[in-house]
Amino acid sequence: MNQKRNRFLSLDVFRGMTICLMIVVNSPGTGAELYPYLVHADWFGFTLADLVFPTFLFVMGTAMSFSMIKLKNAGPEVFWTKVVKRTFIIFVLGFLMYWYPFFRTGTDGTLEFIPFSETRIMGVLQRIALCYFISAVIYYYLKKQGILIAGALILLAYWAILYVFGVPGGELDMATNAGTKLDFLILGEGHIYKGDKIPFDPEGILSTLPAVVNVLEGILAGQYIQKAGKSYEGIAKLCMAGFLLAAVALWWDLIFPIGKKLWTSSFVLYTVGIDLLIIAVLIYAIELKKLTFSVDFFNIVGKNPLFIYLFSEILFITLRRIPTRSGLDAFEWVSENIFQTIFPGSFGSFATAITFTLLCWSVGWWLDRRRIYIKI
Repeated sequence: MNQKRNRFLSLDVFRGMTICLMIVVNSPGTGAELYPYLVHADWFGFTLADLVFPTFLFVMGTAMSFSMIKLKNAGPEVFWTKVVKRTFIIFVLGFLMYWYPFFRTGTDGTLEFIPFSETRIMGVLQRIALCYFISAVIYYYLKKQGILIAGALILLAYWAILYVFGVPGGELDMATNAGTKLDFLILGEGHIYKGDKIPFDPEGILSTLPAVVNVLEGILAGQYIQKAGKSYEGIAKLCMAGFLLAAVALWWDLIFPIGKKLWTSSFVLYTVGIDLLIIAVLIYAIELKKLTFSVDFFNIVGKNPLFIYLFSEILFITLRRIPTRSGLDAFEWVSENIFQTIFPGSFGSFATAITFTLLCWSVGWWLDRRRIYIKI
């Protein structure tokens, strides 16, 4: 199979769109609340922001359906060496990103090293790494039907685990669900995310399990897209599958609510359903109708997705660590003294996030101009 010939520009654009939206959601301006649909749901419920991460996992799966064709035909030694190496690199980069900048100002005003005991272990890149590893193994050893069965069993098993091992009456609550209990048991409170109401990791160990299914479904979608080609029939079937999964998810939501932070099984089906509909629209617009509006813009980001995401996080953390005389950090100062002055309210916060995203995009543009593509 000629991989280059079968490459779909729409998939690269989809990946770029996802990274851009991810940066917007992760870097909201201060001084006013961001629009509600760009903020994650408190617990159960669904917003546009909740779609971002599962969509990235989905498009990672579609990319794997192309990139792992040769790897799947290689021997086990080649497969395991490459997959383990990439998993390790992504996981360590994610861990170091949360540890960054490694030093902080102590109570006496001097710099002190941030101890390992206070560093978050799980996170976005760590979840990406684990999902990549598990999905790659399943993809390597199982055929299409086996992947479908594995995905269904994972979602059902996760549902059962939450109810069997959670605190009775609080199986789906933030503090008493099985995932939180497992994170405290294995990681300890010092290594868990503390930016929520209570110590709770939205990228915890147990909830990584259903997130794997987002990748597996992306792999299956990528395989189907390669087979169906750029056809109206293929687009129609993607839409039907998307509507069906979304409908099943909404039915399941009645007894197992849709929620990103717990990454419920219904949340997986709902986001996969939406992603199938989006990719169908993009294939129709880009591959069949040859529409070019914003294609190059998002494709630039799609060529260096993980690097640009990592750059955006490091830059954001750095700006939030730089103090100013006003008592605000550098990011807050720009947001509240420039953008909130020009665009008071939520639009000012949104404009800050968009400007920051464009700054990160410019790095991708610079890399693309020099044909530098950093694979992580």
